[in-house]
Amino acid sequence: MKKYLIPYVKKIQGTSVKCDKKGNLYITKGKSETYPLIVAHIDQVSNKHSSDFKAIETRDIILGYSMKDRMTQNLGADDKNGVWIALKCLEKYDTLKIAFFVEEETGCGGSENADMSFFDDCRFVIQCDRRGSSDLITSIGFTDLCSEEFVNDIEPEKYGYMEKAGMMTDVLTLKENGLGVSCINISCGYYEPHSEHEYTVKKDLQKCLRFVEHIIEDCTKIYPHEPSYNGYNGYYGYEVEDEIWAMLEEYPDTTPEELYDCYHEFYPSLTLCSVRSIVDNFKFFYDNEEELTGKITYELKPNINGNKKDDNQLLEHTK
Repeated sequence: MKKYLIPYVKKIQGTSVKCDKKGNLYITKGKSETYPLIVAHIDQVSNKHSSDFKAIETRDIILGYSMKDRMTQNLGADDKNGVWIALKCLEKYDTLKIAFFVEEETGCGGSENADMSFFDDCRFVIQCDRRGSSDLITSIGFTDLCSEEFVNDIEPEKYGYMEKAGMMTDVLTLKENGLGVSCINISCGYYEPHSEHEYTVKKDLQKCLRFVEHIIEDCTKIYPHEPSYNGYNGYYGYEVEDEIWAMLEEYPDTTPEELYDCYHEFYPSLTLCSVRSIVDNFKFFYDNEEELTGKITYELKPNINGNKKDDNQLLEHTK
């Protein structure tokens, strides 16, 4: 990713890029007293791709596929979607800062070792690293990420976003490092992350880009914010249930004890008994899935006409 990003960024006039010892990239465009700042991470969770891996783009979605193995493979949209949005904004605006972090997927090791002086003159920090299309993450665990003034000024409902609590990611680590301005994490159109079936819905990705552009253009003042305890009153929330279900879909043999060890640090009110209940619900649902719900699948059809043009018409929706 760095071999791709550094030459790409250097071609954009007025842009400089630096790399720290950890491998994080810091990009600055233009000169200003204050900057909007976007962060994304450049690592991903996936099995090794086949040698002929390609990103297949249809009218509606993007997915990864191997013709040789005739199977979908992890697209890496978590967080290449965030990287794409950052680069589109870098091309469009005269003044902007970007931080591309390494090791987010293994515990935010990149942002934990970030050069925090890079953030001294930023107005706010935007991260586009949330699955789905409508989540605006304004708190993670017991930590608020932004001020009410910032949420009001960005008008999330107008752009189809609603406030939610999220999971550990780079903006939380920046807060823990002492970041003194408001930050958020936004849904950017990827689905089924960390799996071979990951895909991007293009309209949801474009929606996120429009929202970010609105924030950059219309929120021109500094939005100070100090992290504060937000008080969950002992309730761990549905967010962690979503995370545990996603983990079980990918690794169904994970035990409740292993899941508890993974998540209780960020959800202190989550008990082992609660985790066991979530696992039981997951197993019940998937044991009875055909009776409980219909499921949309994406079936890739081989080229039956011997015509290379048909290779681009692989995707067929079945329900």
